[in-house]
Amino acid sequence: MTTTETTTQQWVKSSYSNNGGTCVEWAPRTASTTGIVPVRDSKNPSGPALGIPATAFATFVAGIRAGSLDAV
Repeated sequence: MTTTETTTQQWVKSSYSNNGGTCVEWAPRTASTTGIVPVRDSKNPSGPALGIPATAFATFVAGIRAGSLDAV
């Protein structure tokens, strides 16, 4: 994973993110044009972002939706 420039992204949070600010944000436009999903901490918008390959991010989201990542 690499860091991604955070200044030109259009960042969004999940519609489920109403938990007092402990959220992650992602930049879907960048993901659709580059194949890399930028992800950052919403509490630190000027901080670093991770660049995750779109296929890996999709697998992660599918795992969450399926409930296979519920146990830690």
